Amino acid sequence: MQSVILKPGKERPILNKHHWIFSGAIKHIPKFTDGDIMAVEDSKGGFLGYAYFNSRTSISGRMLSFNKTPAEEALKQKIDKAIAFRKQIIDRKTTNAYRLINSEGDFIPGLIVDVYNDVAVIQVATLGIEKLKPLIVEHLKTVLKPKTIYEKSNLPSRGEEGLKNQEGLLWGEDIDEVEILENDIKFIVSIKGGQKTGFFLDQREMRKWVQEISKDKKVLNCFGYTGGFSLYAIAGGAEQTDTVDISEDAINLARKNAELNKIKINKHGWLAEDVFEFLREKPLNYDLIILDPPAFAKKKSDIVQACRGYKDINRLAIKKIPAGGLLLTSSCSYHVDEKLFQTVVFQAAQEAGRNVRIIGRHHLAPDHPINIFHPEGEYLKSLLLYVE
Repeated sequence: MQSVILKPGKERPILNKHHWIFSGAIKHIPKFTDGDIMAVEDSKGGFLGYAYFNSRTSISGRMLSFNKTPAEEALKQKIDKAIAFRKQIIDRKTTNAYRLINSEGDFIPGLIVDVYNDVAVIQVATLGIEKLKPLIVEHLKTVLKPKTIYEKSNLPSRGEEGLKNQEGLLWGEDIDEVEILENDIKFIVSIKGGQKTGFFLDQREMRKWVQEISKDKKVLNCFGYTGGFSLYAIAGGAEQTDTVDISEDAINLARKNAELNKIKINKHGWLAEDVFEFLREKPLNYDLIILDPPAFAKKKSDIVQACRGYKDINRLAIKKIPAGGLLLTSSCSYHVDEKLFQTVVFQAAQEAGRNVRIIGRHHLAPDHPINIFHPEGEYLKSLLLYVE
């Protein structure tokens, strides 16, 4: 196998177990087909590991192995370790939906695998992983033993990689919906029709936190999707919840989820409305408001517009919430980091003319680990605010 040679000094990130190789770090690369796996060496011929490469992207290579273990074998070993880790941290008696593989967080760049009961949903972001997909599916069949493996690879990054979006059954039973359990609360997940892989597993710890602070409160869940935060609030003793999402299908599924948990749905509001209009037009007489929007910045050029959106919704919520109210506000936009997000919320509070204090920050779901050698994997941030 021919090797990719790095420029002097450019091996340092690889020695620090960072997965990415930028095009500017490469001194020599042999003729190859995009997606191929090649050995990587430093400028003096020292062996660094194996990576897959793509000439189309600024991140030319992504490391799959930092030693002499062949990339395919390393990939299977990392899947096995991810399964073992989830067995250690997930209580299957109360929760059977979790992230199995979190890309670089589990040392497999370009791959997401979410498990919903006995259904595995995979998301492939890169050409290198696309070429390895048959191996991944076969190994998951053997070691995970799901009934279904479904693909939902609908990502902007695929276009940059030279890939079209891909969705469909890869193996097993063809199903539309699956019932899951999360912290003893039941949900129906729409595998084919749902956003991302079907459910926002990354907010599990935040939903649990909402359950703990909702007793006797009136709760507004904005961008409520299929009712996750609302059901947790009700389980925590909320007096009333209103769930708002622009998608009528999502709101209908939120109602079904409430009924599944034997909740009297007429006691709570399920509103298929535009959240921005709702926040502008309604009085917002709630004790707790939750703002958990989809990513406003899907690419770097979206940052300014995204920040306007985040400031708008937070300003309205801060301005209208009664004194002593709590606001849980989140952003899942990778390009809006925690410092910028807090600055935007500060501006929103300033414009709203209210005294606001941060009383809590995001609780990371442990099945969404962040590789300490790859901090770029951190994307989700939340602030719990007390508004005077």
